Amino acid sequence: MKKIALHWQILIGILVGIIVGLLCIQFTGGKEFVIDWIKPFGTIFINLLKLIAIPLIIVSLVKGVSDLKDTTQLSGLGLRTFGMYILTTVVAVTIGLGLVNLIQPGSFISEDTRQEMLRSFGGEVQEKVDEAAEVQQTRGPLQALIDIVPENIFDSMSVNSNMLQIIFFSLLVGVAMISLPFGEIKAFKKVLDAGNAIVLKIVDLMMLFAPYGVFALIATLIAEAPSFDVFKALGMYAFTVVLGLLLLVYGVYSLFVYFFGKMNPFRFFKAILPAQLLGFSTSSSAATLPVTMECAEENLHIRKDVLSFVLPIGATINMDGTCLYQGVAAVFIAQVMGHDLTTAQQLSIIVTATLASIGAAAVPGAGILMLVIVLESIGISPAGIALIFAVDRPLDMLRTATNISGDAMVALLMNRSSRDSVEP
Repeated sequence: MKKIALHWQILIGILVGIIVGLLCIQFTGGKEFVIDWIKPFGTIFINLLKLIAIPLIIVSLVKGVSDLKDTTQLSGLGLRTFGMYILTTVVAVTIGLGLVNLIQPGSFISEDTRQEMLRSFGGEVQEKVDEAAEVQQTRGPLQALIDIVPENIFDSMSVNSNMLQIIFFSLLVGVAMISLPFGEIKAFKKVLDAGNAIVLKIVDLMMLFAPYGVFALIATLIAEAPSFDVFKALGMYAFTVVLGLLLLVYGVYSLFVYFFGKMNPFRFFKAILPAQLLGFSTSSSAATLPVTMECAEENLHIRKDVLSFVLPIGATINMDGTCLYQGVAAVFIAQVMGHDLTTAQQLSIIVTATLASIGAAAVPGAGILMLVIVLESIGISPAGIALIFAVDRPLDMLRTATNISGDAMVALLMNRSSRDSVEP
């Protein structure tokens, strides 16, 4: 296996997982076998990736900021990065809204199928809706800003969902370091460099287990999937989402890569393929971050100071695929329920989805909680999420791969703009 490239190993794991999953559901007790004896290895792999996510973000982000020359360089890179992430997010939601209004997938859902899905997933969705509603009731208009600043960084580091707080603290440490004379931080810089090397080595060791972890995740997904009839009924909705993601990644991103990144798009997508495949199998931008950073450095040759700053932030605030899906899902649910959304309501979806993506947990299923906020903003009952829950997991995998592609694309552009700004 060592002689086979990582992306081929992961692809083999995906294919074998599909075959094993399909075989197991054909036999009595096959699903239980997958859940008892295969699923745990997927869970272990996800836990390994989550284990290293916070140390990687802290070390790489502090190191990336401290390697900059001064705070002026930091502010320039930060503003360009944030602006680019917001731009691509707005473009993504707009594409989703355009397609869902053109294809009208809600008209393809029969009443019988709708009732079946509500019965099958209503309880699970209601639990998520209640959870999100409870949180929203206690939030003021500036709560999102308050949530960025932690009151206890050690408490924040104990939960992977507090990525914005960890990024804020890491940026604060990095800014403090470049504001001090080099002699005063020289010793800590050496510790930081050593810590960065250790974390990256841990990532290399963990990637040896990646093909097997991916196999377990895919086999479990197949074995636990709902009935084929439900998937068939939601085919047009899924088609709309997938078409939007393909247009975004291989259309919009390719144009940015070619015209602004000065790179052949085929070379770009080949370089990030391992990260895309891992993101597809894990459904977590944060968990895939180590591989995304490795691809950016080794395959795209992006400078460490750029990728260490851009990619950790992107894993938290850049969710183009998730926002596109939310635009499609919100209008689809409205169509099925007989609601005719106005232009103002659809513009509200763009704004709300963009703002909701900032700070959302980069973990599987985060899109569902974000969708609750979007639906509430246009007056649609969040219980309608039950209509799409059957196919949410495979679409979650695809939109995560899209998010990761967007992170890498922005990192490439920031690397290019930073290089152009220092060249005579």
